[in-house]
Amino acid sequence: MLENGPPSLWLDVFEIIILLKSALFVLGLPTGGNPLKMYKRLVKYHQDGQVSFKNVVTFNMDEYVNLPRDHPESYHSYMHDNFFKHIDIEPHNVHLLDGNAEDLEKECNIYEENIKKVGGIHLFIGGIGPDGHIAFNEPGSSLVSRTRVKTLAQDTIQANSRFFGGNMESVPKQALTVGVGTVMDAQEVMILITGSHKALALHMAIEEGINHMWTVSAFQQHPRTIFLCDENATLELKVKTVKYFKDLWKIHSQLNDL
Repeated sequence: MLENGPPSLWLDVFEIIILLKSALFVLGLPTGGNPLKMYKRLVKYHQDGQVSFKNVVTFNMDEYVNLPRDHPESYHSYMHDNFFKHIDIEPHNVHLLDGNAEDLEKECNIYEENIKKVGGIHLFIGGIGPDGHIAFNEPGSSLVSRTRVKTLAQDTIQANSRFFGGNMESVPKQALTVGVGTVMDAQEVMILITGSHKALALHMAIEEGINHMWTVSAFQQHPRTIFLCDENATLELKVKTVKYFKDLWKIHSQLNDL
């Protein structure tokens, strides 16, 4: 689904949480640059009294291996600084992978079990890289993969070095990540795609076939996936594809207003 400007869907999505006062709402959450505006908006909704996270359970997508939890570039720090410390979520409802666990494989298995214990994820929100990877499921990843230890590609290490002072040696070489299959199990998936540098990935995601070299393409098989993207991300799409989705979004919005 294509949309101009910042996503307007967030309040509609999180109004569901308000209605679920006696039940848990389970979210899968990303890190990175794309979600920052989303987290700021959700924090504002909470501060304005529109959204409570008391009944929300979260599972994050990934975490570096052997990076201290309090390191400024750990995803624990990212989530705490940008989201969790600003809302009323219960600490025991927050789940993040422990990249410093003594047994990493066991940590991944426990993570999958914890998702099952809460009945699965209702909505998994994610972003993608220019090569179409979601979480750390880089090109060539199995499209039925589960949470696991993943060795990072050289391109990923180089790209992430900007967060480590440009020093590639400081970038962790492995990460724990949910699998493509883990995300596919969610009831709904929302993928944020912005910028012309991700236009080819969006093209591969919706105009080409399913291909494990473009892991985002797996979501063609998911019954309830939405891509939220800006105009620049559509530059590699056919004109008729963009028109089709814009028209579809317009009609969908009209139906929601009834």
